[in-house]
Amino acid sequence: MGKTRENVVLFPFMAQGHILPFLALAQQMEQKGYAVTFVNTPLNIKKLRESLPPATAAAIRLVGIPFNSSDHGLPPDSEDTDSLPYSLSLRLLEASIFLKLPFKNLLADLIQEQGGERPVCVISDLFFGWAADVAHEFGIFHAIFSITGGFGMACYCSMWLNLPHKNTDSLEFQLPDFPEAGTFHITQLTPAILVAGEEDPFTDFQRRNIRTWSDSDALLFNTVEELDKTGLMYFRRKLGVPVWGIGPMLLPVDNGRAMISPEQCIEWLDKKEPNSVIYICFGSQNTISASQMMNLAKALDGSGRSFIWVVRPPLGFDINAEFVAEQWLPEGFLQRIQDEERGLIVSKWAPQVEILAHKSVAAFVSHCGWNSVLESLTSGVPMISWPMAAEQFYNAKLLVEDVGVCVEMARGTNFEVRQEDIMEKIELVVGENEKGREIRRKSLEMKEMLRDAVRDEENYRGSSVKAMQDFFVAALMKKEQTVGTA
Repeated sequence: MGKTRENVVLFPFMAQGHILPFLALAQQMEQKGYAVTFVNTPLNIKKLRESLPPATAAAIRLVGIPFNSSDHGLPPDSEDTDSLPYSLSLRLLEASIFLKLPFKNLLADLIQEQGGERPVCVISDLFFGWAADVAHEFGIFHAIFSITGGFGMACYCSMWLNLPHKNTDSLEFQLPDFPEAGTFHITQLTPAILVAGEEDPFTDFQRRNIRTWSDSDALLFNTVEELDKTGLMYFRRKLGVPVWGIGPMLLPVDNGRAMISPEQCIEWLDKKEPNSVIYICFGSQNTISASQMMNLAKALDGSGRSFIWVVRPPLGFDINAEFVAEQWLPEGFLQRIQDEERGLIVSKWAPQVEILAHKSVAAFVSHCGWNSVLESLTSGVPMISWPMAAEQFYNAKLLVEDVGVCVEMARGTNFEVRQEDIMEKIELVVGENEKGREIRRKSLEMKEMLRDAVRDEENYRGSSVKAMQDFFVAALMKKEQTVGTA
């Protein structure tokens, strides 16, 4: 009999934007010969079993641990952020601490099931810093996997730890522990940070959680060292533990929810000229105001360019409800773009990876969520940023100021965005001008950089491949050193 495969335990936060990168990580680790146990709450595990390809579901062990949302002041069967309004997301975060005991029991059961053999490592979400204590109780190597980039998360953490805007009357400020990030403007703060105070519950949660990260044995980021060295160095300095960029970890988002098939999109895009289509999508948990939506539609109409726009109801409405074009788009807009075959309006979901990979796509108007950023960079598509929440403002800052593959269109949902300004930004990126050519050139360079990072050939190993190898060397070394001590 061959040696039993080393077991890796993965535990993401209950949100699609977290679960998908963890799934991509799980698939990669399984392909490298590790047994993978993927942990989450019961409803999320049920959804995964129903949506994953049979081969993937068979290769990765999916395990649910007890969680009852009603016990924590949440609506019944609310086990992920997609099923909750933003106002209740903090409550789900706070409730997740109650997963600590069930997770501990799960690890104990796994070890007993394996005849006392411990997993080689536990990799938990950045919101589950407490999992380090649980893993260490069993003598197991623990790492946090951040589904974000290093720079964006470094800025986000520093904002919560320091609340620097509270210490100045200026609209601009710097981060005291991250000066190399440059200057920030008050409009680059999320609403939660903007109103946060020292005694604020969200501030308390964020600070307590961030401070637990130094208890981990390592941090893993869904990024590439060459792209994100400044951000990764912040955490190496701040936490004093190994920090590795192992990305890009990408998994196509569909799960049967796309309102248009990849084949339909490709067929439509095939009729368009190369580098001629604008793709607009603000992610699964964001939307814009009704007035912003109206001006964006007018700008797309006035630009004369082809586009695919993934829409959700505007602010003030349930973003998962049906989109009523007649109510939220200009009169005659939908019929006109259909008659001209110039635009596709897609409700809620679209096959984003396939769209961005198509040669006809010229630019991506995005909220700059990190998964979307990586998907765009991997395809060499320039970006037009409209950040709205979390670390998105700082992802956009990195892409605009440091990487040079992005132009900023707007910030947040209160930003007054004019039709003329939107048209100008689109033309700046996709038009025949010096700035546009430079952005497109740099975007193609980034595509090659990310491709090289994951190359694993006999005479070449990319930085992310080496980082993953170094991570497992460290994890296996700890396991060998703690044999018989747990």
